[in-house]
Amino acid sequence: MSQTPDGADAAATSDASTSAPGTDATGTAPGDYAARPWLASYAPNVPDDVDLPDGSLAHLIDESVARYPRNVALEFFGATTTYAELGDQIARAAEGLRKRGVRKGDRVALVLPNCPQHVVAFYAALRLGAVVIEHNPLYTPRELRHQFEDHGATVAIVWDKVAKTVQELPADLGVTTVVSIDITRAMPATKRAALRLPVRAARQAREQLTAKVSGTVTWETLIGGRRLKASYPRPERDDLALIQYTSGTTGLPKGVMLSHLNLTVNAAQARAWVPTIERGTSVVYAVLPLFHAYGLTLCLTFAMSMGSRLVLFPKFDPDLVLDVVKKRPATFLPAVPPIYDRLVAAAEKRKVSLSGIEIAISGAMSLPESIVRLWESKTGGYLVEGYGLSECSPVLMANPVGTTRRDGTVGLALPSTRLRVVDPDDPSQDRPFGEEGELLAKGPQVFSGYWHKADETAKVFTDDGWFRTGDIVTMDADGFVRIVDRIKELIVTGGFNVSPTEVEDALRDFEGVADVAVVGVPQERGGEDVVAAVVMKPGASFDEAAIRAFARDTLTPYKVPRHVTQVDDLPRSIVGKVIRRKVRDQLLAAKD
Repeated sequence: MSQTPDGADAAATSDASTSAPGTDATGTAPGDYAARPWLASYAPNVPDDVDLPDGSLAHLIDESVARYPRNVALEFFGATTTYAELGDQIARAAEGLRKRGVRKGDRVALVLPNCPQHVVAFYAALRLGAVVIEHNPLYTPRELRHQFEDHGATVAIVWDKVAKTVQELPADLGVTTVVSIDITRAMPATKRAALRLPVRAARQAREQLTAKVSGTVTWETLIGGRRLKASYPRPERDDLALIQYTSGTTGLPKGVMLSHLNLTVNAAQARAWVPTIERGTSVVYAVLPLFHAYGLTLCLTFAMSMGSRLVLFPKFDPDLVLDVVKKRPATFLPAVPPIYDRLVAAAEKRKVSLSGIEIAISGAMSLPESIVRLWESKTGGYLVEGYGLSECSPVLMANPVGTTRRDGTVGLALPSTRLRVVDPDDPSQDRPFGEEGELLAKGPQVFSGYWHKADETAKVFTDDGWFRTGDIVTMDADGFVRIVDRIKELIVTGGFNVSPTEVEDALRDFEGVADVAVVGVPQERGGEDVVAAVVMKPGASFDEAAIRAFARDTLTPYKVPRHVTQVDDLPRSIVGKVIRRKVRDQLLAAKD
């Protein structure tokens, strides 16, 4: 089904092109957003709209398996898996899950780093019509517990290094089956043998990658039986596919509900954005974690729909990446600014050429122009900035891959996407081009709501269905968007969103802390540092190292404050709410 500029598929497109609030009968608005001014700046051969996929993510992977059976689908430390082999493993894993009671609508939790088994598990669960929930394998028990309490998965597929953490979740959460994965089993035989050598270096490497576990179903047992019957019903495109947790401005992370349509169409939008990449021939590097919305779409769905060779890295290591670059440069490399910076530095040190990396797209934090110029001078390819949110599957806009791209902006709305810039206090009123306002969006990639949180869902949608991003932006007359600030006070560090409230709640449990405010302080090379300002109780002594050590016991490393500063008091509003913006300003002033 094709999504037309007139909004032919009203259910999917929400018809953002006519009768928008703040317009007259002709559709003219102060910014004339209904006219989609960004279309004129699209790169050659990028369509205004994309066809809405008829099938699900199960159909997406089936199509690639059928079209590219002998092509390499996955590469991991040099070991390869063809699309035919991938399809076989997905069918066997799906049957293994079915035999253990997984049915349509059930939730299956994945707690995995980047590895071939992650890709197989993702599509196997979806093939049954189950709902996938991605988790960061570095999460602490406290962080995992909240999410498992919320989504209620009874089956978890986990890295054996963190299996014990999942097994120790309270029994009343209802996790009945834990499938453990030894990621070293996906490595070439020579590398596995090297890990078993009786030397200290081998032992340390092995301990970082795998651990002995008991009381689980091994991955090899799960996939060791028959294939799922081809006649087993596939999910439909409007079925729920994924619950992706995202940090909120208040309380704990919320589960973003994304349908098969949301995810398949976002992959289609990404394909349309890079028409120069030929299907079945590209190489995509998965340096971003697949459990993150950004890495999930551009690697797990976009790359697989392209018939790409997906090179998987369990964590970002410049040397590991450069080893692959020397043999096979990336056609497409999604990452965050610090990764590009570190790759250039490592390449110069090792005298490895980055030439041949064609297209790199940066997201999750602002992209300094200096990194763009440096990267493009070393690769001869493009580095462009994009923008997205978990609620938008996640890609909403990107800079054109071509001469019309504009530094300092996050680019243009993707095909089939509608945007408006409005008065944050009255979203029915459009703001003129160039004037600051809140960014609103409509499109088939926009989510349906938060899992079991109807009230929170209602807060982020206008009465006529526009999604409120919470970001303050300006839009040029030709459609390029610049991010000004965030209404939502999330901190973006290392490409991850951190909820200040979650970190504050953890630090308040430290003996001697009376109150705390957590903010993001800009880094010189893009992104932010998590910084805490604490008020100590009378008579309590301040010990920054002890507070940070305490935080490490309850928070994932990237959430732990980089700096903790003692203050006498925190600035508050008339009703007593801490004003984080003022805290941030005070910390920046003290830094200067």
